[in-house]
Amino acid sequence: INPTFIMSLKIATIAAALTGAAAFAPSNGMKNVAKSSSALKMGFEKEIGAQPPLGFWDPLKILEGESAERFAELREYEVKHGRVAQLAVLGHILTTAGARWPGTYDLAGHTWSSVPTGLKAFSTLPAGGLAQIFLFIGVMEMGYSVRKDEIAANCEERMTKAGWSDAKKDSKRAIELNNGRAAMMGIWGLVTHELIDGNPYVLNSLLGAPVDFNAGF
Repeated sequence: INPTFIMSLKIATIAAALTGAAAFAPSNGMKNVAKSSSALKMGFEKEIGAQPPLGFWDPLKILEGESAERFAELREYEVKHGRVAQLAVLGHILTTAGARWPGTYDLAGHTWSSVPTGLKAFSTLPAGGLAQIFLFIGVMEMGYSVRKDEIAANCEERMTKAGWSDAKKDSKRAIELNNGRAAMMGIWGLVTHELIDGNPYVLNSLLGAPVDFNAGF
């Protein structure tokens, strides 16, 4: 295996792990929402994320008449799902490009290189392995719930020490929200097209650069 490829894979994995840990850290902007009103009903047209081209978009009226606490709760879900979706898209692209860990993933000697990309991987990995993944996610969630306020304060302190103004903090939060929203749509599109015809990168095909998805599996 090319050493350069292995090093690139390690760097990408470390970056993904750091992002994965951040997925369980709260968005500090949510604390500001909760502080603004703990009981009063309010509109949310000027909150972070209500930005062009759609502005405040709530076609199902989920937030109509809701409190600031409920908004903060839903925003936390949105940020977390967006972060996880960004990891999912990154993982999909890396594995489609052929990135795999070296060696085996179980005592039977099955290699990582034998695991396909996308939904097909779930039918290849043993149930015990998938259970370990979900158990690890659960442990992370439990740990986060215990240290939630501490993590939020630490994130805020780091941004302040970096010299970020309130405007810059809000700008970065808005960027993160948009990236997360795009990633949620992205991974949904990849999964949908894989289920339709096994070609998640349909856009590449339309542009004349098709991806030979899961070739050899």
